[in-house]
Amino acid sequence: MAAIGNRGTVTEATGFDPEADAQRLRGAMKGVGTDEAAVIEVLAHRTIAQRQRIKEAYKQAVGKDLADELSTELSGNFCSVVLGLLMLAPVYDAYELRNAMKGAGTEEAGLIDILASRTNAEIKTINAFYKKEYEKDLEDAVCGDTSGMFQRVLVSLLTAGRDESNKVDEAQAVQDAKDIYEAGEARWGTDEVKFLTVLCVRNQNHLMRVFEEYQKVSGRDIEDSIKREMSGCLEEAFLAIVKCMKSKPAFFAERLYKSMKGLGTTDSVLIRIMVARAEIDMLDIKAQFLKMYGKTLYSFIKGDTSGDYRKILLELCGGE
Repeated sequence: MAAIGNRGTVTEATGFDPEADAQRLRGAMKGVGTDEAAVIEVLAHRTIAQRQRIKEAYKQAVGKDLADELSTELSGNFCSVVLGLLMLAPVYDAYELRNAMKGAGTEEAGLIDILASRTNAEIKTINAFYKKEYEKDLEDAVCGDTSGMFQRVLVSLLTAGRDESNKVDEAQAVQDAKDIYEAGEARWGTDEVKFLTVLCVRNQNHLMRVFEEYQKVSGRDIEDSIKREMSGCLEEAFLAIVKCMKSKPAFFAERLYKSMKGLGTTDSVLIRIMVARAEIDMLDIKAQFLKMYGKTLYSFIKGDTSGDYRKILLELCGGE
């Protein structure tokens, strides 16, 4: 029943009683209107594992699927958050990837956010759930929806073959830095395959050494070079990989900030990160957000959203 991470704002509810929670949710949907406060109180304060037990208890007691029932009662962004909370982590990731590719146009940010930040084991599980749920290989779906070098980076990430050891090969790190430099800054045009080979394959510790060496060789931060050498989705994908290697919480803090900064809110990004990271590293994301922007994530969400949608996100954020 444990939470899937230990730095989350959502932790296991003590004295957990799935039957009582199921009845409470049933009561919240009975009659005219919905008691949204009860829905928030139950679902935003249970772990994913606990929510699965509530779903089972609900089905047993009522003979209906909890997610189906809630989706007829709720609407908009609030509904999206609630339904996301009811899914297992890899199922939610698979669902979000499918949404990013559904219909006309592709939400590249969705593909990048998920695939650049998940571990090999997570990606393998997402692949399996995608196939089971949508009867199609995730790789085929991605290939049908993207093209060029951007597609190749995503396919490389989907193989879940990144070295995940802690080993740093000093000579190789120096060579990798030199290879990237020669593939980009040092030549006319860019040999993106070299970037892919290093950034999508090497382990985190090794890459941190490569970035240090790169700074020495080129006099620039790797991120600056990527911005100079690439554009569009490919630039976004490589930057996301580099940022996740340096610090996943900082990567997500920046994504949250950008989703709310300026006019309008990119709700798809805001919802995806708040739902997916609430139980894993939201405490670290909040700390990074404050450090990077001088404001709390809580105050940002509060100022940028409204209604029950705001209420549930603030609960997932876990206070100032």
